[in-house]
Amino acid sequence: MNLEIERKFLVQSPAWREQASARERLCQGYLANTTKCSIRIRTASGRGWFSVKGMQPGRARAEYEYGIPEGEAAEILSAFAEGPLIEKIRHRVPVGRHCFEVDEFQGVNEGLVVAEIELASAEEEFPRPQWLGDEVTEDVRFYNFLLSSRPFSGWPAAVRRAALRGQRADGGAS
Repeated sequence: MNLEIERKFLVQSPAWREQASARERLCQGYLANTTKCSIRIRTASGRGWFSVKGMQPGRARAEYEYGIPEGEAAEILSAFAEGPLIEKIRHRVPVGRHCFEVDEFQGVNEGLVVAEIELASAEEEFPRPQWLGDEVTEDVRFYNFLLSSRPFSGWPAAVRRAALRGQRADGGAS
């Protein structure tokens, strides 16, 4: 088992763009979401992945991920993915010895920008650049599996506006 430890933040300014070192387009879809796990297929940079990720919210979750041929991943997405696909541009933004992944969502989640950082332990210290907004690690509304079934475009206007400013608003997305 691989344990993924990550923190997730909204982004409050475009200043991260000046530091971005790489970018790639990702497309992913969900085959199943249960109370225990989500099962996802992803394509990016000519490759495909099959992933099973633990469903518990928080900083650390079990994750299994396996490479598969891109053509097969695309076929599976087309035939079996539930809900709209998650489309995003992922930017790698080095900050000190760490690297943030800043995801600019497209399609039904267009406008949403989220930064994630993977850590070696839940207690690991990391830099917090000024462009980071509110932390949403524990807020499942910002998990990709939920953005697939409850896209950002359908959230209440006040919640969307707050997220675009890098602020977490109270209230659920319906």
